[in-house]
Amino acid sequence: MILLNTNFNLPSTSGKNVSLDDYKGKYLVLYFYPKDNTSGCTLEANQFSENYSEFKKAGAEIVGISKDSIASHNRFKEKENIPFELLSDTEREVHNNFEVLKPAKMYGKDVIKTVRSTFIFDKEGNLIKEYRDVKARDHALEVLEFIKSL
Repeated sequence: MILLNTNFNLPSTSGKNVSLDDYKGKYLVLYFYPKDNTSGCTLEANQFSENYSEFKKAGAEIVGISKDSIASHNRFKEKENIPFELLSDTEREVHNNFEVLKPAKMYGKDVIKTVRSTFIFDKEGNLIKEYRDVKARDHALEVLEFIKSL
């Protein structure tokens, strides 16, 4: 687990830019997902949403991040009633820092794909756990169990 720069400063659906420091004093679940309003990403967001109160009780905050725009995120949040912030990384800088991009083929074309990944930070902002290339189904429950074990 070698990450050169885990800090971030990105626009959020709150209308403000947020950074890792904004979450000090809480555990932070930072999850990267490929695209708003797609089946796997909707499933994952819904499972994090359904368990949001349990994460909060355990002292954790959840933040989703993708390459989509804030306008897209706001539509996704409203449609799916997502209670936590979504961050927009259209320049892919934070995606690159966390090494969650990989080349892939889609419909015969070369593309750069987001690898569904989750990073857990402790209350001081230190990275303590990472999940890479996860499946959307039940991933939120696995993360919740880890948070509850802290």
